[in-house]
Amino acid sequence: MARITGSQLVCKALKLEGVRNIFTLAGDHILPVLDVMADQDFRIIDTRHEQAAVHMADGWGRITGQPGVCMYTTPGFANAIPGLANAMHTESPVISIAGSADLRDLGRGAQQEIDQMGMAAPTTKGSFLVHDVHRIPEFIARAMRLAFSGRRGPVHLTIPIDLQEQSVDEDEVAFYKPDEYRPKESMLADPALVRQAIALLRQARKPLVIAGSAAGYTLSGEPLRRFTETTRLPVLTEEQSRGLISDDHPYAFGFFERGLNRVAVKVRDADVVVLLGRKQDFTIGFCRPPNVAADARIIQIDPSPLEIGRNRGVAVGVVGDVASVLDQMTREAADHTWKDLPWLEELRAVRAAQMEWAENLARPETPMHAMFVHKTLKSILRPDDCLVFDGGDFCHFGRSYLPALKPKRWFYHSSLGMLGSSLPTALAAKLAYPESRVIVLTGDGAFGFNAMEFDTAVRHKLNIVTILGNDSAWGIDRQIQLGLYGRPVATELRQARYEQMVQGLGGYGEFVERPEDLEHALQRALASGRPALLNVVVQRAISPRAEAAIGRRKAATRK
Repeated sequence: MARITGSQLVCKALKLEGVRNIFTLAGDHILPVLDVMADQDFRIIDTRHEQAAVHMADGWGRITGQPGVCMYTTPGFANAIPGLANAMHTESPVISIAGSADLRDLGRGAQQEIDQMGMAAPTTKGSFLVHDVHRIPEFIARAMRLAFSGRRGPVHLTIPIDLQEQSVDEDEVAFYKPDEYRPKESMLADPALVRQAIALLRQARKPLVIAGSAAGYTLSGEPLRRFTETTRLPVLTEEQSRGLISDDHPYAFGFFERGLNRVAVKVRDADVVVLLGRKQDFTIGFCRPPNVAADARIIQIDPSPLEIGRNRGVAVGVVGDVASVLDQMTREAADHTWKDLPWLEELRAVRAAQMEWAENLARPETPMHAMFVHKTLKSILRPDDCLVFDGGDFCHFGRSYLPALKPKRWFYHSSLGMLGSSLPTALAAKLAYPESRVIVLTGDGAFGFNAMEFDTAVRHKLNIVTILGNDSAWGIDRQIQLGLYGRPVATELRQARYEQMVQGLGGYGEFVERPEDLEHALQRALASGRPALLNVVVQRAISPRAEAAIGRRKAATRK
C-alpha cells in the first residue's frame, strides 16, 4: 500500500482543480509543501511580500476564472490579510493556504502562534484549520466550492507543518473531483420572471443596463453583446464586466463610475434600471433618490440572494447565473421588435461632451497634464493590450478616457480602494497573457506599496510596462484636503527617481519631463524586452473623482 505525505495530498488535490500557478513567499511553516511542489509541474512565483502574492492570486482568479492559490508561513499570513480583504471586494476565487506550528502544540504558545482562523474570518468567505491529514483533499474541495459559490471570494486554510510532513496510506484518503462537488449547470431564472422583466423593458422610455462584477464571471462577452444588440438598450460596465461589450459598440457607454463618466450620472433619469450582477451599494447611491429616481423600476439579477433588494425593493429579482439569465432574456426579447429610443441620442450627446472635455485637457504642456499622458498612450494601444489601473487622480483621468475593448483586459483597484494592487495584478495578467502587452498606470504614492515586485517581474521575466504619473504627492487626498480644509497635511512626497530603482533591479527605466519625449519613451519601454517603468512628471491636477468627493462631503456637512 503506497504511502503519501500531507504535502503530496495538497499537490494532488490542487492538480485535480487544474491549479498550476502558486503565488508564494517561502517561510518555515510551508517549506515541506514547497519542496514537494518543486518536483512537480507547478509554476512557483515567489514574491517579495505576501500581500503581493495575494494580489497576484486575486488577479489570476479574476482574469482566468480559475482558482488563484497563494501560500505563506505564519507571520507571512499576517502580511497577507490586506490582500485577502481586497480579494473580498474584487470577488476573486482565491485560496489562501498558510502553514503553522505543529497541530499538537497549537494553543500552548507554539512558535509564531496567532489565531489565523480568527484573523481571516472577516476578510474571507470562510477560514478553516485542517486537523487531520486524511482530510486535506476534503478541506481543499470545501474551500474551492465556497470560493466559487454565489458571489465569489477568498477562502483560507491553515495546514500545520506536522500534517504536511505526516504520511498515510493513500487508499485511506478520499479525493474529490470538481464535477463531483461543484455544480455543472448554471442557475436559470423562472421563465415568468424573464417575461416580466422583458415586459418592463418594452415599456421603458429611458432604460439603462449596468453590468457589475458578477456579470463578469464569464470569460465571454457574447451573452451581454447578444442581449444588447437584440434590445438596443444602453449599457454601462464596471469591475470584472469591463470589456464584455466593447466601449466602441454603439450601445455601450463606457465605465459605470458617476464621478468619472457623465453618462453614468444619467442613471438618476432612468425609468428602468437593470442591475446585472451589480450591487445596490454606495457606488450607485444605494439605488436611492436622488441617485436613482424614486419611481424608477429596478430589475436585479444576481448569483447571491442576499444582494437582491438589499437597499431598495425591486420590480423583478432573479437569483441566478447572470450570463445564463441574459441568454434567457435574449430569447424572450427576440420575439419582439425593438427600436432605438430617443434616450440613446441624449446619452451620446453627454458622452461626446465628455470626450471634448478630455481632449481639451490633453494639451502638450510642461509639466504634462495626466490626460495628455493617457491620450498619448491611447494613440499606440492595440485591442489585445491589457490595462491595469491603480487608484489616485492620475489614474482616474485615465479611467475616464481609456476604453475597454475586450473582456478581462481592463482592470482597476477594488471598491475597497486599496492602493498598490496594480503592479502584482499586472504580473498575473502577464502570466495569463504572455503574448500581449500589459500596461500599468499608477501614481507615485500607490507605486510605493509594492514597488519591490519589480524584482519579482525581473526574476520571472514578466515584461510589463508601468507608466508612473509623478506629481510628488498623495494626489487625490491632497486635492480633497485643499478643497475641504484649505491646506495639505501629510500628503506631500518627493519627486523621487523611481526609474533608477527599477534599473537597479534589472528592469528598464526612463525619466520623462517633456511632452514631446513621451511617445518615444513609451515605444522604447515596450520594445525593451524587460519589465519597464516610465517615471513621468505630471501636473497636480484635480480629477472629476476628487471634485465629486469634495462635493459630497460639503453637501453632507450642510445637512
